[in-house]
Formats: sequence, structure tokens, C-alpha cells
Amino acid sequence: MGVQEWTVEEAYYASKCSLGEGPYYSPERHELRYMDINNKKLFIIDLAKGPDSVQIIDTKMPVGVTANIDGVDSSEVILTGAKDGVTKFNLKTGEHEYVAKYWSGPGAEDKTRRMRSNDGAVDTQGRFWVEAFVDPEITEPTEEGVLFRLDHDGTLRTMYENMTIPNGITWNANDSKMYLTDSPPQNVYEFDYDPKTGDISNKRVFFHLDDEGIHPDGHAMDVEGNIWHACYGGSKVIRISPQGVVTGIIHLPTRNITCPTFAGTELFITSAKEPEPEKYPGSAKFAGNLFRVDVGVKGMPKYRARLQ
Repeated sequence: MGVQEWTVEEAYYASKCSLGEGPYYSPERHELRYMDINNKKLFIIDLAKGPDSVQIIDTKMPVGVTANIDGVDSSEVILTGAKDGVTKFNLKTGEHEYVAKYWSGPGAEDKTRRMRSNDGAVDTQGRFWVEAFVDPEITEPTEEGVLFRLDHDGTLRTMYENMTIPNGITWNANDSKMYLTDSPPQNVYEFDYDPKTGDISNKRVFFHLDDEGIHPDGHAMDVEGNIWHACYGGSKVIRISPQGVVTGIIHLPTRNITCPTFAGTELFITSAKEPEPEKYPGSAKFAGNLFRVDVGVKGMPKYRARLQ
């Protein structure tokens, strides 16, 4: 069986983000939202109305990832992995209310200055998993990347450490495996996962991207167990089978592809700026935009964070 291919030639919405990230689809509102982390912007698009409906909200601090909260109207308040903690972000007032801060004790001030949230997701039990790492806009990332788990009672637990740029996080359909990406070593890791306790164990490399200068960024999982992985620097999203084999490629018109998410059978894909526009003028033309492609399969459902 050959590799299936798709080619996207135009942007769905020309957001021109510095660092587009964290796309999230709310099926009950048929809305897509995503961030420009570096410019502290949140974009919200009503997909029934299209790009002309876009709202742009000032997040006031870098936000890497968002989630909906159980029992809370997502048009008013959402959960975020923000600069230095998990917050409830009020879309109407633009204010953040902290649920938990990442750093405390000695070194907290320094980590707050240097680090920020990156990717994250909510598990089937409503626990919010969120990553933090050294912000490349401030200094070169080191192996200080960490994966946190926010439990229902607001307790923040450190689940895994010593990553450089932690990225996409998903779980398989029967909730027995968790997948987590670390971009610089070009690895997607697989852990054994216990949904009852939220514990992870037995880390191993599930997939290694053997393309020089290209880094796996964010990813999404479909209902068939395939991982759709953005390739930063590679102008593509690859489909990785449950056996760890590349079975599909979405070709995109800009290099720095950051994260996909499903809305029905469509993938919406974010991207980042082109740092070498003279060398890659075609990439620069589409850099930071939002893309869309129908891949004929639905994504795994998104779960709401449950907070007491």
C-alpha cells in the first residue's frame, strides 16, 4: 500500500501569525480557535460563516493551549495553559484567573521569566495535561521541559521531565497508551497509561522523524488510531499508522507547520513565521496562516476539563 497524499495550495485564513498554535474545535458551537502565542492573540472562527467571522482577542500573556471546561459556556470562559500556569480565561473581559501556577519556591521567579506553556490536552477523565518549556523567544531551550497534570481538585502534578520542547499529546481509543512528542530529538514517545489513576509508565520511542532539520511539532489522532503530525520546517503533516509507519502526507505551501486539529473529517492546521523570507519567498507568502484539508476520517473526541 502506497503513501496517500494531499496538497494544500491556499490558506483558509491569512492570520499571518508569528507562532500560530493550539487549534481547538468546539463542535457544539462549530467554532475553531487558535493562538498566535508570540503576539498574545486568540483567533475564533465560526466555521458556518467562514473566515469573515473571525474574532481576535488579546490574551495579555503568551497562551500555548486551550480547553473547554465542563459546565461552563465556552463562549465566555475557557481553560488555558498560559505563561506561568493554568488559568480560566474570560473571553469577554480578557482577564485570567489562576487555577494553578507552575512554579513555586526557589527559582520560581527565574522560571516564570524564561518559561511558558506549550501544548496540552484533556484526557477522558477530564484531567488537563499541559507542558511548559524554555521560551525560544527569550533564550535557547534546554532540557527543562516538563509535563504537568492538573487534577480535578486543582492539584498540579509533575508527570514527566527532562524534555527540550514537549509537544503534541494524545491517547489511543481504548485509553491504554499515551503519546507525547519532544521536538528536538525528533521523537514521539509512547507510554503505558492508566485512565483510572492518570499514571504513565514504560516510556519508549514510538516514532522517530528521520528528516534532517525537520522537527515534529503538534499532533492529532484520528478514530482509526493514526497520528497526524505537523512537521516544523518540513512543509507537511504526516500520517503515522498505529504501527509507527508513515502512510500519508499533506503538502503545505509554507515550511513551519505547527499543529493540526480535527473538525469533522477536516484538518485545520496552524503555522508559524518564515525566518528566512529571502531564501524561501514562497514559504514566507503563506507563513503563519491557517490551512484546511478534508482527509476523510474523523478525529478522536475532545474532552472537557472537569474542575471542582
